[in-house]
Amino acid sequence: MNDLFTWAALGSLTGASAATLLTANVVGGLIGPSGDRARKWIALGVALLLSYTTAALATDAGAEKWIIAFFNGLVIFSAALGVNQLPPGNRPATSAAPAQDREPRFVRSWV
Repeated sequence: MNDLFTWAALGSLTGASAATLLTANVVGGLIGPSGDRARKWIALGVALLLSYTTAALATDAGAEKWIIAFFNGLVIFSAALGVNQLPPGNRPATSAAPAQDREPRFVRSWV
């Protein structure tokens, strides 16, 4: 169990963004194609939940930890989503091309 997620790993940016991405993709996949639009909202909710949980467990921080937790949630969400995918010009083209010209895609953008 030490090689999987731990509480310390979920408190780090890498662990929290991986958990956010994993949760959004699994829940979106269970919902099906209609869940594609819900994935980014699921990711935002999970990122904020992890961030506020980490803030709640921090005993040495003051009241400003709740404001910082909000921005940390946005950082987690951006890391999980892939900040380089946010501008529309960076997204892969989604127009239908002839089947013989396209190779199968294993990873598909869900933004």
